[in-house]
Amino acid sequence: MSRMPTYYIPHGGGPCFFMDWNPPDTWQAMADFLKGIASRLSEPPRAILVVSAHWLAPSFSVTAGDKPELIYDYYGFPAHTYDLQYPAPGNPALANRVKQLLEQANLPSVLSANRGFDHGLFIPLMLMFPEAAIPVVQLSLLESLNPQSHWAAGQALQPLREEGILIVGSGMSFHNMAGYGDPRFGPVSDEFDQWLTSAVESNSGQRDAALLGWENAPSARLCHPPRAEEHLLPLMVVAGAAGEDRGQRVFSDRVMETTISAFRFG
Repeated sequence: MSRMPTYYIPHGGGPCFFMDWNPPDTWQAMADFLKGIASRLSEPPRAILVVSAHWLAPSFSVTAGDKPELIYDYYGFPAHTYDLQYPAPGNPALANRVKQLLEQANLPSVLSANRGFDHGLFIPLMLMFPEAAIPVVQLSLLESLNPQSHWAAGQALQPLREEGILIVGSGMSFHNMAGYGDPRFGPVSDEFDQWLTSAVESNSGQRDAALLGWENAPSARLCHPPRAEEHLLPLMVVAGAAGEDRGQRVFSDRVMETTISAFRFG
C-alpha cells in the first residue's frame, strides 16, 4: 500500500452534524470537508487509528475490543442523537501493534478491551467513512497534557503509515467554550490560527519546535485555556507521526464567531 497521510481534523460540537442549527449551515462547510477526506486518499486505509480529545488516561491507552460500543459523551442534545450508530469493528491486532511501538519508544501503554468509541471518534467518522466497514482503534491522550510526550508517541507510530493505517487526530484548533459565539474571539482565533498554520506549514524541524512551544503563540491561552488544551494535543501526535512530511492547512472556516482549521501531513 502507499504511505498514508496523517490528519488533524475538527470534530465539531457534540453531534452537531446530525441536528438542526440556526443558521442551518453553521457546520455545513466542516461536514463537507470531512465527507471529502476519503476521496483525497490514494486508496482506502487498511485500518484507522484515531486520537480523540475526549479520552485522557494516566498512560497511553488503546482500545482492544473486537466490537467497541459507542460512548455518547455529550449532554443536553436532542434525543435522537443518542441513537446514532457507528458499528465499525475494532482491530485487536492493530491495538497490540500500537502498544508495541509505544513501548519500544519507552512510552508505557495499556490495552483497554472494554473501552468504547467516544464522540470525538464516531461523529467525524460517520461523515468520513459512513459505511463503518474499516476497522478502527482509538488511542488516548495523556492526563499530563505534556506536548512532548504526545509528539513522541506520534514519532513512535510513524511505521503504521507504511502499513496502510490512517492516523487521525480529532480535536478543535480553537476550543475555549466561553469564546464560541462571542464576536470578541474572532480576532483572537484568527491570530492563533495564522500562527498555527505557519507553524504546521514550516519545515519539519521548525514545525515541531514551534508546536511543542505552542503556549508561547499569540493568543494561545485564550484559544486553549490552561489545563484544557486536550483539543489541540491530537495535533502533536499526528505531527510527530508526519516525520519529515510537510504539513498544510486543508480546511478553515468561521464557526460560531471563531476560526477553526484542519491540517494534513504527507
